[in-house]
Amino acid sequence: MKILFKKLREDAVIPIKATAYSAGYDICSVSDEDIIIPSGEIRMIHTGISAAPERKDIALFVFPRSGLGSKHGITLANSVGVIDSDYRGEIMVPLINHSKENFIVSSGMRIAQLIVMPVLSQEWIESEDLGETERGENGFGSSGLN
Repeated sequence: MKILFKKLREDAVIPIKATAYSAGYDICSVSDEDIIIPSGEIRMIHTGISAAPERKDIALFVFPRSGLGSKHGITLANSVGVIDSDYRGEIMVPLINHSKENFIVSSGMRIAQLIVMPVLSQEWIESEDLGETERGENGFGSSGLN
């Protein structure tokens, strides 16, 4: 499968895998100056790229980078970003700083990762009866801790 990428800025970085078997493609920030994310705040980070998947049954999902989260408290404000196959605007990444210190994002820094996944289309049908299951209506925490 091919995904076309367009650089919206000359200094933008095309997504790349860190290793041959990485699931995600690292995406980088692009800016004219460093961006400071104060403790507890969110900043929208530009990547300078847009994408066009050749297939309409996939989407690009933006996930946090584990090192930024575990070492610096920097993660995505929206948990996981969804880039629909028909979106052609710039890929933006909302980063939140959960640490107690300011965090600096410099241009070219790897800030998140893109993972390509299939998206199933379905028909939603209203029904009065959804059928019985072992779990039933038991929700949050109903299956226990272990």
